[in-house]
Amino acid sequence: MGIPSLKKFTNWEYWPSYLFYVPLLPYAFYLALKARSFGFFSAVNPGIDGSGNGLESKYKTIQLLPPKYCPNSIFIEKRENIEEILPKILENGLKFPLIIKPDIGFRGLLVTKINDKNELSIFLKKYNSINLIVQEFVEFKNECGIFYHRIPGEKLGKITSVTLKKYLTVLGDGNSTLLSLIVNDKRAKHYLKLIIELNKDRLQLVPKNKEEVVLNVIGNHSKGTQFIDGNHLINSELEHFLNKLNAKIEGWFYGRIDVKYNNFEELLKGKNFKIIEINGIISEPTHIYDASKGSYFKALKSIKNHWKIIYIIGLKNKKLNQAKYTNFNDLIGIYYDYKKYLKKVNALNANSSNSF
Repeated sequence: MGIPSLKKFTNWEYWPSYLFYVPLLPYAFYLALKARSFGFFSAVNPGIDGSGNGLESKYKTIQLLPPKYCPNSIFIEKRENIEEILPKILENGLKFPLIIKPDIGFRGLLVTKINDKNELSIFLKKYNSINLIVQEFVEFKNECGIFYHRIPGEKLGKITSVTLKKYLTVLGDGNSTLLSLIVNDKRAKHYLKLIIELNKDRLQLVPKNKEEVVLNVIGNHSKGTQFIDGNHLINSELEHFLNKLNAKIEGWFYGRIDVKYNNFEELLKGKNFKIIEINGIISEPTHIYDASKGSYFKALKSIKNHWKIIYIIGLKNKKLNQAKYTNFNDLIGIYYDYKKYLKKVNALNANSSNSF
């Protein structure tokens, strides 16, 4: 079921991503002229391939973190089969349920919770033509995205965005089946095909009155997760936590970390959390997709401000750390590599009947 047309046109949460970037292309061109290079952004995060332009290995990037901060993860090379992968899972102390996702991925595409060996085998038959990551499923109930940057040469950085992620849920009434609750929920019905497939084994269950049923635990908008502006949580304590973390990540000056945590008070103290992903220049301050606050034009302004930060960091890194700008010909090559890979992954997804 598609998004109702009125909702689609009035709530920018559902608008296509190009509407947030095409209007700002003249500003990007202006920054490139100032930097005397179209590749000024490539010097922003020297520790991440391409500064995190979307083609970097998620597995290599997560390895930049101290092991205690990230989920237990293993790299699965394309064409590996279930017989090769299961021993790796056991050797690394992993157990079901697991999370599996592309090593190079965008906006939650193909990120899947795997509950058993059979589901893993089915997934691999569909998607093992690309490199994958298998990770432990982190049980912490909350998730957020924290956007941070630090200007090279300065000791302290700044948080510019906090996004709280609300997983897609329905509330039981003691009478209706889960299927009925899903179909009649204002948000769930927008993701009907996906959510029904994910919950196919329990659709006829009748949740208790006021029982909250989580329909999906993947914190991506494409999976139904709601992004909530959490900028009111930015404070000196949170920035101190990010500054300490940034000091442990070589060559990371700009981007967003996605964190699963128990509660925010513990997160501020550095307890009971895992960083499930670290992103670079392609990442967004995702609080802008909370349509209950601000406006579309305020969202554009936020993206513009972050592009300015990219420009400043790129110039500083080139000067202080001898980081290099990617030349124009290489940029063209990166663009076509990006399009080629995205086409391949989308084709895999389209040829599959559904994710789990």
